[in-house]
Amino acid sequence: MDDIPTRKADHIDVATQRAVTASISPGWDDVTLVHQSLPEIDLADVDLGIDFLGKRLAAPLMIASMTGGHPRATEINRLLARAAEEFHIAMGVGSQRAAIRRPELLSSYTVARDAAPTAFLIANVGAPQLIAQESEPALSHDQIEQLVKTLGADALAIHLNYLQEVAQPEGDTRARGCLAAIQRLTQSIGVPVIAKETGAGVARSQALALRNAGVGAIDVGGAGGTSFALVESYRSADRGLGSVERLGRLLADWGIPTAASVVECANLGIPVIATGGIRSGLDAAKALALGADAVAIARPMLSAVLEGYDALCAYIRELIESLRAIFFLTGSASVTDLRSRDRVIMGRTGEWLRARRLALTQDG
Repeated sequence: MDDIPTRKADHIDVATQRAVTASISPGWDDVTLVHQSLPEIDLADVDLGIDFLGKRLAAPLMIASMTGGHPRATEINRLLARAAEEFHIAMGVGSQRAAIRRPELLSSYTVARDAAPTAFLIANVGAPQLIAQESEPALSHDQIEQLVKTLGADALAIHLNYLQEVAQPEGDTRARGCLAAIQRLTQSIGVPVIAKETGAGVARSQALALRNAGVGAIDVGGAGGTSFALVESYRSADRGLGSVERLGRLLADWGIPTAASVVECANLGIPVIATGGIRSGLDAAKALALGADAVAIARPMLSAVLEGYDALCAYIRELIESLRAIFFLTGSASVTDLRSRDRVIMGRTGEWLRARRLALTQDG
């Protein structure tokens, strides 16, 4: 088995120090929100709050699942959670499998609840770990339940990271039976389950299958932000694994752009989280206008927290203030209002959506 703590540290370093943003666009530049010259609301009327899986958030904003399982991650998660508590937003932790293999690393995750006693926290395990892999058995229900319990989590994310796994030298690539395993988990775990892609997007057919399996929300994790295929490519290059490095680069732009994936997954009766290439309040507003219920941000949060808590808070505060201003300029007092406002979708995203509508019509 590979050394998970070393891999976790590699991911922090590569994600913050290398050029790992996909060249494919997440699609936000293709979306224009139509300006309202007469907003007919006051800026003070804007309420960014949302109800999400039974809890009220002050803004439709989440600190995306990123890290844990390494001593360096303890302080990162503590500061991220402290900010989640201060701003009354949600936060996810990184994959918790490391805490099962190495119990001494558990505190790198549970520190989040210590720092954020009331925040909405999301536990996290990988879909590949729900079924037996060549190197290890599947996680048991009791193991997953214990991870949720020790974190005091309000929900559990099952991350769908098969693109990363196939581009990883030590990747887990058995996927047969994964959907059935997710369904069994949703029926027994006791907290809502969030299906979370990690950079390749979710198509409508997959979203429907996940919803029907009992998943409570979908994080689209679209293409256009950090490419974990590129992250793994750099790791392979550092280890002299040329063929795996080339595969990671080949697949760097693989996936459904985030904006298109939000539309694919919207209006299915369960919340949608937009993750992937969201860098500003304007990006976030566009995602919400397309049908997302919330947005989650990873790499910019990580870069900010590495500068210190004040830098992290400044970044989050700017996101919220700019989001509020954009709501005002579209005459939207709430997320629900924003979804009903005029917007124009052009470029590659517009072409994608038109082609998909035609294909779905022909299939149906």
